[in-house]
Amino acid sequence: MPWSLPFFPYPTAKAGYWEPVTSTLNWCEEDYYATPYAAEIVNTLTNLLFMWLGVQGIRSCRRNGHDQIFTVALVGYLVVGTGSFLFHSTLKYPMQLVDELSMIYTTCLMAYASFSYSRTNTVRVFLGITLTGLAVFITLYYHYLQDPVFHQNAYACLTTVVVFRSMHTMETTLRPRWRHSTEEDRLARQRMGLPVPTKERQNYENVRDMKTLKTMWFMVIYGLSMFLGGFFIWGLDNIYCSEIRRYRRSVGLPWGLLLEGHGWWHIMTGIGAYLYITWGIWLRHCLNNEQDKYHLRWVHFWQIPEVVRTSDVPSESAVARAKKST
Repeated sequence: MPWSLPFFPYPTAKAGYWEPVTSTLNWCEEDYYATPYAAEIVNTLTNLLFMWLGVQGIRSCRRNGHDQIFTVALVGYLVVGTGSFLFHSTLKYPMQLVDELSMIYTTCLMAYASFSYSRTNTVRVFLGITLTGLAVFITLYYHYLQDPVFHQNAYACLTTVVVFRSMHTMETTLRPRWRHSTEEDRLARQRMGLPVPTKERQNYENVRDMKTLKTMWFMVIYGLSMFLGGFFIWGLDNIYCSEIRRYRRSVGLPWGLLLEGHGWWHIMTGIGAYLYITWGIWLRHCLNNEQDKYHLRWVHFWQIPEVVRTSDVPSESAVARAKKST
């Protein structure tokens, strides 16, 4: 059945302002078909989401007093989006390095945030030196190899370690049976003469933290689904590029823009990475026993979540209500 929706035919490719291409990668989107000033127009513009979320996240950190390490991580997130914008606009090798290596550096920052918490200064210094050395090694070795597969594998390994570490921390911090907040643990502490919360306070904390844990797991699954879904679409783009290009031209513009797989990768991983940083911010406040001072504002899953200050610290009546709810 022929395509029946109204469309504009794809224009002929123009001479590019940034030519020649010097990057080691060139994606499935055709070059310079829309404007001579952007080699890959969809891959370029989809990075605006990264840049917008980065600015919003930095402003939220400053407004709500989150730990400084997350402001730095969000600056790195913003640099990733900006570098990718410049890379896909120009297809120049230096811009490719800004795009790809900033992903490594930002992940190393999140690794430091995850592994350095509650450690001694000596351990923190050692961890900082180790991660800095790792980032330098990846930079130099990648520049020597100029093999994108090495970068992709390094990024995947770093991200996997950081995410699983954060999952472990989340479970041991919030789930009552792992953080010794059951009735048996309370009685054991009482026998040892250690400080013991009242039953009402302990019940309130258990109910509160289980609710937080449920929302956090939804955030984790949602973020990973976005990340892996974007990777899957991008993979199809790489494997079936010639067929996808022919189909784009058969459906014309603007419908062909929906078939730009690497653009979907930008959108979906941008959301997934932002969810991860927001999750890290919220988890840090839980580690600091500030669950009553901060909460996650996320009314609908399609909206952008934000960790904000809570104006009302729970009163005795709130504790009593939590008791009645169980």
